[in-house]
Amino acid sequence: MPNQTNLPLQQALVNACIMPDWTVPPQVKAYSTTRWGGVSLPPYDSLNLGAHTGDDPQAVAHNRQLLQQALQLPSEPAWLQQIHSGTPVELPALPTPQADAAYTHQANTVCAVLTADCMPVLFCNASGTCVAAAHAGWRGLAGGVLENTLSAAQFIPAHTSVWLGPAIGAQAFEVGEEVREAFVAHLPVAAQAFQPVLDKPGHWLADLYLLARQRLQHAGVTQIFGGGFCTLQNPQTFFSYRRDTITGRMATLIYYAENS
Repeated sequence: MPNQTNLPLQQALVNACIMPDWTVPPQVKAYSTTRWGGVSLPPYDSLNLGAHTGDDPQAVAHNRQLLQQALQLPSEPAWLQQIHSGTPVELPALPTPQADAAYTHQANTVCAVLTADCMPVLFCNASGTCVAAAHAGWRGLAGGVLENTLSAAQFIPAHTSVWLGPAIGAQAFEVGEEVREAFVAHLPVAAQAFQPVLDKPGHWLADLYLLARQRLQHAGVTQIFGGGFCTLQNPQTFFSYRRDTITGRMATLIYYAENS
């Protein structure tokens, strides 16, 4: 149960949270945390929700408790063992699965992904009875995590809303030639998402948001929201692995309430 000593932190967490601006039924609840509203000490300050970052496990556990209390979540989020794959899993699932996306057809089941530069992606069907969250770095995107989630959850692409959460931006994400080749081989239009780095042959600036939109549109999704963040260039708001290496993780969550 919440206690009075936690209330200021809970309020800070809520105030700092990003609420997706998208078109979904009212029973669907979605949030993306920032780095604020928790108890972790630097360099994990302060709302680190990642249990495998080197942070004090008690601090992470406290942060997760604060998250559940502050957002009045109906159940504990299903924290995945993320492996940069294209694999989705249906919730509820025990034990904790190795996967990079989770979907559910059950009310009050919270799908969650952790990120610190990779892109969190939320899905919702037209009736608000199936939701999903995906962890999409370049490996996951190239591995088809978005398309696989659409297929596994049996989303109808033309009647699915998708939100792209905080990730490393197009002016900050430098990659090698192998990354560009992986995307262009699958979808030639992906070449538009890569800009050459001056004076560094074989290096490119990659636009994760554009790559995600291209693949979603190719799969038939037309209702795509979000994007435009940059975790690396906003240290006061977001954790960034590429910027800091030793850092926390933010959570992006979605569920639908049984009664709204």
